[in-house]
Amino acid sequence: MILNALADYYQRLLDDPSADIAPLGFEQKTINFLIVLNESGEFETVRDIREGTGAKRTGRTSLVPKAVKRTIGVAANLCWDTSPYVFGRVLRSDKLAKMKTVKKKPLSEKKKVLKKLQARCPEQHEAFVKKIEDVFESSEDAGIQSLIAFLTLGDFDSVFEHPVWKDVEKDGGNISFILSNETQLICQRPDAVSTILEKNKPSGAQQSCSVRGALDVPAKLHTSIKGVWGAQSSGANIVSFNLDSVSSYGKKQGYNAPVGQSVEFAYTTALNHLLAKGSDQRMQVGDASTVFWAKNPCDFESDFLDYLSPNTGEDAVSYDKIRGLLSAVRTGIPSEEEDLPFYVLGLAPNASRISIRFWHDGNVKELKERVAEHFQDLEIVRAPHDPEFLSLFQLLVSTAMGRKSENIPPNLGGEVARAVLTGTAYPRTLFANAVRRNKAEQKITFARASIIKGFLVRHARISKSNQKEVSMALDKTYDNIGYVLGRLFAVLERIQEQAQGRSLNKTIRDTYFGAASSTPLVTFVRLDKLAIHHLSKIRNSGKSTVWLEQLIQEVKGLILPEGIPAILSLEDQGRFSIGYYHQRQDFFTKKETEEQEEEV
Repeated sequence: MILNALADYYQRLLDDPSADIAPLGFEQKTINFLIVLNESGEFETVRDIREGTGAKRTGRTSLVPKAVKRTIGVAANLCWDTSPYVFGRVLRSDKLAKMKTVKKKPLSEKKKVLKKLQARCPEQHEAFVKKIEDVFESSEDAGIQSLIAFLTLGDFDSVFEHPVWKDVEKDGGNISFILSNETQLICQRPDAVSTILEKNKPSGAQQSCSVRGALDVPAKLHTSIKGVWGAQSSGANIVSFNLDSVSSYGKKQGYNAPVGQSVEFAYTTALNHLLAKGSDQRMQVGDASTVFWAKNPCDFESDFLDYLSPNTGEDAVSYDKIRGLLSAVRTGIPSEEEDLPFYVLGLAPNASRISIRFWHDGNVKELKERVAEHFQDLEIVRAPHDPEFLSLFQLLVSTAMGRKSENIPPNLGGEVARAVLTGTAYPRTLFANAVRRNKAEQKITFARASIIKGFLVRHARISKSNQKEVSMALDKTYDNIGYVLGRLFAVLERIQEQAQGRSLNKTIRDTYFGAASSTPLVTFVRLDKLAIHHLSKIRNSGKSTVWLEQLIQEVKGLILPEGIPAILSLEDQGRFSIGYYHQRQDFFTKKETEEQEEEV
């Protein structure tokens, strides 16, 4: 299902003239330097095509023949590669990379490594030249003939003496070839492309493709998937067999699950396109690199990232798109979007492989309703500086120790995304982590309040509970003991603030929040005594305490005859946090209103 949907997406991109997607046998690859030749095969110059400034300069993405999959052997790319293959010369960056692997070993060992690298270079260069000669043996293209003439002559001294060569050695990036006065690489010339496409036609025994069912030559090795956060920089695989324990009937590697070469190329190219740096169809959800696409082009595909991963800080976007989504769900979604398939795929690193963290196959109408429902469940009163809507990453990182992404539990991002996309309950782990962070930090943040409120509301709806649940803002009639005690704690803190004034360094929240939300019976006895002292201090300063005393009685009047319990359940600890948060927000709202009235 996943590979088939990706293969369909590749075909959609291939049919779109504006889409920059590689045809069969090609891929988009970063090229850093170009060797400029004339039609006689004579060297003219080395062209640096890197973009940017300083150490952050990067090569230009170009369409080149598909890269080979290298292991420990020698395997050359066609018409492009690094200097050891193109010129048979070890680069300074290659030396440094190898030296790091033996830096704790004696100098003699390092020299052996360098000697080994130098010994491989002639073999690598020979493989590079031979591959070009084999593929283009009958080609009469002027560019190909020029390239073959240059490599056959093998006189590269003029290249190594060129001023730009020092940058080539330092950078260690990919090199390709171009004719002077042309803008396309030699491997991009029409005759070269047609030859490469012809050579890339599958050959060998055909089998039924496990994805499409059609007869095709199976791919022995699948192209590496790059761009998955945390995976190997060289790429990793979704489909891979390299041990006898995962093989059957004596079949090797990809033949264990035969995927036709055309489908293999299509799904890997499409996935690498979605995961590419700068793609607006990917986002990070915890440890899951998440991509999404529709079967046909639609606005929802381009807006999906803004819904679940809006920018923050100086790059903050207007939330008009999310507001528009919420409005559209209420007024009705266009009929043409009702059945349009939409896919969301979450990938996570797993050694040299990629694991599927989550997969959702739905339609645009369903997903619009699910995303809108997600924002409605999380909606809670907030301060002016708090964002109107939170991204999935902001929710996850708010529950992590030190607000560090590496402290987010590995599977949590996928579970939260799945809950949003399917409308199921938010994971209990997310709720529990939010409650624990509140107690550990002795405070409740807007993001964690949203999580707790969303979890409780959604759980009540899914379980079809008849009991009242927390609301968006302060509810003075809600008598859940956890919520009431949270409100009471906020009132007692307010009394302390009124008594101590600006000399107050810390409040009861900094000392008692965790204990009050877990074991309230013992803690509130102590807090009541402190409140008596603080009220007395306010009176002695000449201020009235009537409204504070009335508020205490109002809140305590909601405590049931059973009184304050010895401990609170995890759910009631969450309600305690919401009660405290609501009451504090109500205090600030009233203060702002009073100040505005005074100004008028």
